Amino acid sequence: MPAAAPDGKADPAADLAPNELRVLVAVDAAGGFTAAAAQLGLTQSAVSHAVRACERKIGVVLFDRGRHGARPTPAGVRAVAHARRILRLLETLGAEARGAAAGSVEGPLRIAAFRSAAAHLLPAVLARLTVRLPGVRPEVAIVREVGRGTAGEVADGRADIGIATLGGSQAIPAGLLSGRLFEDPYALAYPSGHREPRGLPLIDWDENCGSYTREWWSAQEWLPRATITAQDDSVVLSMVAQGMGMAVAPQLSLLGAPPGLAIEDLGESRPRREIGYVTTPAMARSLAVRTFIRELRSTARLPTASGEQPRARSDQ
Repeated sequence: MPAAAPDGKADPAADLAPNELRVLVAVDAAGGFTAAAAQLGLTQSAVSHAVRACERKIGVVLFDRGRHGARPTPAGVRAVAHARRILRLLETLGAEARGAAAGSVEGPLRIAAFRSAAAHLLPAVLARLTVRLPGVRPEVAIVREVGRGTAGEVADGRADIGIATLGGSQAIPAGLLSGRLFEDPYALAYPSGHREPRGLPLIDWDENCGSYTREWWSAQEWLPRATITAQDDSVVLSMVAQGMGMAVAPQLSLLGAPPGLAIEDLGESRPRREIGYVTTPAMARSLAVRTFIRELRSTARLPTASGEQPRARSDQ
């Protein structure tokens, strides 16, 4: 039975067709009706008609039209995110139905992850996943964990599951499921052999901020303001290895660090961040995502090259 509108009647939005949803997604991605029409192989008038039909059924304006194209309104941003997720569920429906008899599934699995998780956590997980489900094609997007981060990619329908930092200053978007994997402690990285690492200039990166570090950071009188900032933790660690300063970084970022780097334990009061995953309730029931989470949980600890828990070392 179609969903009810506030007046008790069937909601016309329930009659939106997949082709109309594809038009909404295309207009958002292309930034205009003409470009979306070219992308979809339709005429500009057909795209315009489909958008007007969607707006009529939903009852709100979805795009602001102007000389510079079409931009989604706040209602349009929400509608497009739902459209992406609905279209993805339709794809999943077909893939799971076709593979039901064999207990398998084929098709893409879209994963959003921040750099260090993609580099040091995902390879082993994906290797096991593709053995269990050889028809699954992992698609990994590297997303900076700033603002809405990987969870935002899932909420917006661009990813099926995300590897995220949990419990930080940015709340997980409403309606998503999350699960904790492991705790990632911070340590001090400095040029190997330096006798007074805490007197070095501080090098930092944009993602290295959150409620899990802010209180600790403000209590450390020895920590100066950053003199150099970068957008990538691997760049920061390369600078440290070259003797340009020190950095406070999570252990996951320190895995595979360049030669010339020493690590000092920051003690029991050191900051920690929680690494976990986020997905939607609907995708959590899909075979590919369920299997991915199972394999992720089987390696639910901070990985190292040797397979052991890392131990901070001190040259002092």
